[in-house]
Amino acid sequence: MIHLFSPLKIKNIQLKNRIIVSPMCQYSSEDGFANDWHLVHYGSLATGGSSAVIMEAAAVCPEGRISPNDLGIWKDEHIPFLKRITRFMEQQGSVPGIQLAHAGRKASHSRPWKDATTKDQDLSWQCLAPSAIPFQEGDTIPTEMSISDISKTIQYFQDAAKRSKEAGFKIIEIHAAHGYLINEFLSPVSNKRIDIYGGSFENRIRFLLEVIASIRKVWPEENPLFVRISATEWSTEGWSNEDSIKLAEILKAKTIDLIDCSTAGNIAGVKIPIKPLYQVEFAENIKIATGILTGAVGLITTADQANSIITENRADVVFLGRELLRDPYFPLRAASELELEITWPVQYERAKKN
Repeated sequence: MIHLFSPLKIKNIQLKNRIIVSPMCQYSSEDGFANDWHLVHYGSLATGGSSAVIMEAAAVCPEGRISPNDLGIWKDEHIPFLKRITRFMEQQGSVPGIQLAHAGRKASHSRPWKDATTKDQDLSWQCLAPSAIPFQEGDTIPTEMSISDISKTIQYFQDAAKRSKEAGFKIIEIHAAHGYLINEFLSPVSNKRIDIYGGSFENRIRFLLEVIASIRKVWPEENPLFVRISATEWSTEGWSNEDSIKLAEILKAKTIDLIDCSTAGNIAGVKIPIKPLYQVEFAENIKIATGILTGAVGLITTADQANSIITENRADVVFLGRELLRDPYFPLRAASELELEITWPVQYERAKKN
């Protein structure tokens, strides 16, 4: 029987269980550099037993940061410290991954604990988007991207993928969710272009497909490539579950290995029916309709919840976020609660309950 601690092979990567650390921004970098906070934070998550750790959204260019304190991968100088982190992750038996991102119209804000709705005037910059439409009232109107801007940004993603390989990452996740740049191109709410990147479904997905094609030129074929999407925008005017299934069919044909199924983030003020497991149905729908591997997210907080998603074949992996901030060692505890035997770090075995 397949369960939460069953292994899963994706390309040349062997996941020791079905628990993956979801990308979670730390807003703790200066000039995009990883530092001791990231080493300890991600080191703890790897030590805690998750099969893979997807590091937070790494900006592919400076103007693609959400805040001045975002992690970055836009220059070669970022590589050495990232390599130190990936090396440690692998030593703990966890596969290192990274999420490549561009914040689009949601760029140039302060860190959330300062006030994410306002900008640092001395550290702000003009953000770019598919169309000159702000995310919400009061935001600066973004500059509509030219064809040249689009081409340069695609190149930024490719360059970031090359650096990811050099830094030792074995999984790349393309961030096409939560109202950031690629999601903005996908959605008819934020994309009002009248050229080849706007209008029809086929045109609105073009930017994502070109990013994928660009990354494919430099990313090893044997290493997994994931895409995170917002599977619905919870609005009749926006991107829908049906759109996601249609996109997933295309991404499967483009040899994307897994769809990380989140929701929302691109339309301000929508009502979301938040409850335990509220987003799992989207991973399940896409998996059933297309056969592609999917990851489930969203208020998964207990071992039984996570295990049921896998045993009921609703998704292939679970991405845990806030629960792993509360308890980086959730996988070790979950295995005990499920009465399953797993390997602990030898340094911690004395604390293992018999």
